Parts: sequence; structure tokens; C-alpha cells
Amino acid sequence: MRLRDAEWLSRPATQAVFSMLAGGGHAAYAVGGCVRNALLDAPVDDVDICTDARPERVMELCEAARLKAVPTGVDHGTVTVVSDGTGYEVTTFRADVETDGRRAVVRFSDDVLEDARRRDFTMNALYAGAGGEIVDPLGGLADLQARRLRFIEDPERRIREDYLRILRFFRFSAWYADAEAGMDADALAAIASNLDGIAQLSRERIGQEIRKLLRAPDPAPAVAAMEATGALAATLPGTSPRALAPLVHLEALAGVAPAPLRRLAALGHRDGAALRLSKAESRSLTAIFAAVEHGAGAEELGYRFGEETARDALLIRSASLGEQMPTDALSRAARGGRRKLPVKPRDLQPAYEGPALGKRLKDLEEAWISSGFSATREQLLAL
Repeated sequence: MRLRDAEWLSRPATQAVFSMLAGGGHAAYAVGGCVRNALLDAPVDDVDICTDARPERVMELCEAARLKAVPTGVDHGTVTVVSDGTGYEVTTFRADVETDGRRAVVRFSDDVLEDARRRDFTMNALYAGAGGEIVDPLGGLADLQARRLRFIEDPERRIREDYLRILRFFRFSAWYADAEAGMDADALAAIASNLDGIAQLSRERIGQEIRKLLRAPDPAPAVAAMEATGALAATLPGTSPRALAPLVHLEALAGVAPAPLRRLAALGHRDGAALRLSKAESRSLTAIFAAVEHGAGAEELGYRFGEETARDALLIRSASLGEQMPTDALSRAARGGRRKLPVKPRDLQPAYEGPALGKRLKDLEEAWISSGFSATREQLLAL
């Protein structure tokens, strides 16, 4: 089988890297996500290339071909080759010598099969030559075509090599697997018996995986499986997936794009620091919870919290209650987000100053909101 119409593969910049390696007498293959996504007709962001050439040899060949080489991970076999302004990670075939659940000690290899056997899932162990021919050492193509996510060989061993693969399993399930076909039973059993390994992972790595998972079109089946195995409690203690599937349904009905923070709030996770969210993300998460719990109607939520936060809160409220959202709720939230209190501080001065001014403005704002935002400046000042 060959890749057809893969723009990233036929691009002159990509072919220049292949030609540079082949011209030096070395094997070279595109590998991993770019091959997987191209076969699924999904977007390809990065192109990774593997080769039997050692890193020092790759850098020599780059110099001869007048391509820029950046030694980004030479100890692990990776050189970033810049071709026509695009960076390609070129990595030597590797085999694991030792692993501790987070990092691996590797040795370089001349064998693509050894390189494939150290990867996580069969669908990620697919290789493509410069002409698009597929090299499939471990049967990943059949799994990909069936949308079946399987660990390579022994799931227990794969997980213990890197416990982040527990979360990657659920993330890849959400993006690439057939939810109706169910998940691999051996994989789920291996995950359930290795949950202690999650404690070894950094919060940054966990946060990155959770974001990627929740950005999937429908992560609900994968998150439900996380709960069933105990991985959800080990990763996000105190959360529940109960509102997630209804939320995904309501998002689709409203034409609202997936948003990890909205879905994280629907799970009930409040602690941004636990996932190493940025300060802005943590503030947004806190605001969503405040809006959900405020109790106001759609337009008032839009005014108090802004259209985006109000929209998220309204979706989560309806999902949590198992109710359809009123058809005009989002338009009312948007209208509220555009509202401006018609009374300005200068309208109340000099009669009110300092704390008294702030209190008077607050009282008039509440009166304006109670009027359904209909009271005019003159009516408010006459109160």
C-alpha cells in the first residue's frame, strides 16, 4: 500500500531530507503520527523521520547537503533538520535498554523492527518511504483500518516502560478508535493493574494529555472507560464523567466547538494548579464555576461574566441537569455580554465620592439588572 496525495510527503522540503539520507546510503522513513493521520485523511502537523544513520552522520550529511542541523536530542538519536524553513525531527532507529516508567536508556539500531517494537501502539508503528510505500512491521495497518487501538505486544510491559501511556491510550482512543467496537480488554486490564504508576508522572505531562483528550470531538466514551478502570480517580480525583456526554451532545446541537476547560469544568475539576494550567486558564476555569453556580439567567450571566464564560456555564448547567438548553439562551448571553451600565461615575459626582460612590453604582446596577436591562440612565438617576 502507498500513501496517495500526501502533500507533506511530496513537498520538496520533505523530499530533500529523504534524498540527503538516501544519498548517504541510509534507509529513511516517515513514521508515527504523520503516516497514521495521512492514512486516515486527517491533518498532519509534524513530520518525523527515522533512519539507520547515527546522529553524527546525519549532521555530516546535512552539512554536505547545505541543510541546517540542530542537535536537539543527540543523546537520544534526534537531530532537527531544517529544510526550506521547516523543521524535521530525524531520529536514529532505537531499542530500549532500560526504562523506569518515565525515561528510557536507548541504544541505536540498524533494524526498523527493533525501532517499531519500542513504540506504544500498533497504529503508531507505521512507516512510509520517500515514495509513499508503507512499511508495517507489527500489523498496525489492519488495526488502523479497523480503528482498533492496541498496545504493541505486551500491554503491561508497554505501560511499565512509560506510565504516561495510560493516558495516551485514552487520548488516542478518543481521537482514533471506534468507540462502538469497544476498547481492547487486555489493555484495560493492564491499565487497571498499573494505576500506581500515574503518581510518577509530572503534573505538566498529565495536564498536557488531559487537554489533548478533552479536545477530541467526543471524549466521553474514553473518559467513561477511564472511570471504569480507576484511571480517572487516579488522575483527576473527585471528578465524574456523568455530565460529559450530555455536554458533548449539547455542544453539537449549539454548533459550539470543543473546549478543554469547559469539559474539565463539566467533570468537576476545579484545581488548575494540579494540572499546571496557566494563570489565564486557571482564572477562566474559576470563572466558569462561578458562573455555573451564580444562578442568574442567560443575559445576566453574559453581562456579569462575558459571553464566552456565560455560554460555557449554560452548557454545563443543562448537561448536569440532563435538560435541553433553551434555543435562545446563547443569543441572550451574547446580548448580555454587550450590555454596558448606562450610568457612569461622573453622573453621581460630587454627591457621591469614595466608597459611597461605589456602593451607589452597585445599587443602580442591581436595579438595572432587575429591570431586565430596560431602565434608562434617566430612570436610574431618578431612583
